[in-house]
Amino acid sequence: MSAASGIIHSEMPTEKMLKEGGVMHSFQIWVNLPAKYKMTAPRYQDVPPENIPTFTSSDEKTRIKVIAGKVEDVTANIDTRTQIFFLDLRTTGRYALDLPSGMDAMVYNFHTEPILVGNEKAEVKEGQMAVIKTDGQPIDFEAAGSEEARVLVLAGTPIGEKVARYGPFVMNTRDELYQAFEDMETGRFGSIPGQMERMQLTDSANAARAKAGKE
Repeated sequence: MSAASGIIHSEMPTEKMLKEGGVMHSFQIWVNLPAKYKMTAPRYQDVPPENIPTFTSSDEKTRIKVIAGKVEDVTANIDTRTQIFFLDLRTTGRYALDLPSGMDAMVYNFHTEPILVGNEKAEVKEGQMAVIKTDGQPIDFEAAGSEEARVLVLAGTPIGEKVARYGPFVMNTRDELYQAFEDMETGRFGSIPGQMERMQLTDSANAARAKAGKE
C-alpha cells in the first residue's frame, strides 16, 4: 500500500480468521516516500501468497520469496515508487545476494536458527538485525548450522531528505505535517476499494463473538 497523499485504513486478518479466530503474526514495513511522491494518489496492490514469486538457487539450498525487487531472473509482482527490496530468504547453505550499487540493507532474523551475514560472517541470531552498507558488493548469507536459517532482507537507496514526523504522518517539513492533520480532519484523505466492506465484515464478526461470549 502507498499511503502517499493520505488514507485512513485498518490492517485486517483473513476472513476465515475473522469468523473462526486464531493466531497470526506479521511484519509491517514502513518505507519513506521521496518528497516528489508524497502527494500522489494512494493505492493498494493485493498479492495473495500463491502469486509471490520464489527464487531457488542452482544448488537448491536457498529459496527467496521476492516480495519486492528482483533476485537474478525472478522479479516481484508489485510495483514500488522507488526501487526497494523486500525478501524472505531461507537457506541451508550459502548464497551471495547482488544489490544495486548505493543501496543499504537490513537483515532481520525472525527464526530460531542463526545466520552468518557479510564478508565478516557476522552471526545474526533470532530477534537481531544487521545493518549493512553494501558498497556495491554482494551480501553473503550462510546458515550457521545444519538447520535452515530464515531472515527478512530489506534494502533501498537513502534519499537524503529531511524528515518531519508525528504519529502516523511522515513528511519533510513541519508545515506539511500541519497540512496532513488538516487534510485528515476535513476528510480529504483517499480510500481503498472494498475498504468499507472489510470494516463491515469485521464489525459483524466482532458482534458474533460478543454474542457467543454472553451465551
